[in-house]
Amino acid sequence: MELTWENLENAVRACHGCDLCAERRNAVPGEGNRKAAVLFVGEGPGRQEDEQGRPFVGPAGQLLDRMLSSIGLNREQVFIANVVKCRPPGNREPTQEEAAACLPYLRAQFVLLRPKIIVCLGRTAAMHIVRPDIRITRERGRWVEKKGVYILPTYHPSALLRDETGQKKREAWQDLKSLREKMRELGLYEEP
Repeated sequence: MELTWENLENAVRACHGCDLCAERRNAVPGEGNRKAAVLFVGEGPGRQEDEQGRPFVGPAGQLLDRMLSSIGLNREQVFIANVVKCRPPGNREPTQEEAAACLPYLRAQFVLLRPKIIVCLGRTAAMHIVRPDIRITRERGRWVEKKGVYILPTYHPSALLRDETGQKKREAWQDLKSLREKMRELGLYEEP
């Protein structure tokens, strides 16, 4: 099968590679600018994402939209995907087996997109993209370069929604500013 966006999205929607497909309403392949230099990767779809077949449309997605806006970006300028493409029951973390079944789709998205920057939203994304033993609270905000791609681990927006002290929100704001600066450094940022 030729690797095209249409073929990939059809394969995701028809996938039965793990048990997550049994309860899904909609697989969530991802969305955004298919020529984006920046790829955001989260953990997996939640209830509203499962209902709509779109990534980050619930409360965490609304916060992600505001986060993007705070540095002069919007969804049309980036691509947003998840490690797993179907909702884990009860919004639990995906198992290793579930992630392994979906990672070929994420890799195919990477091949089609060829991003210059990947932003890992949360530990699950970071452990599958950066390395398995990453500690998000300790290593968020630290750039990693792999094969010419700059990777920034940061908090998942849902973690920020649960942040009662505001500490994680302050740290995430620093990460966003770092993303903007890296985009400027690479000539990818257009001033609003």
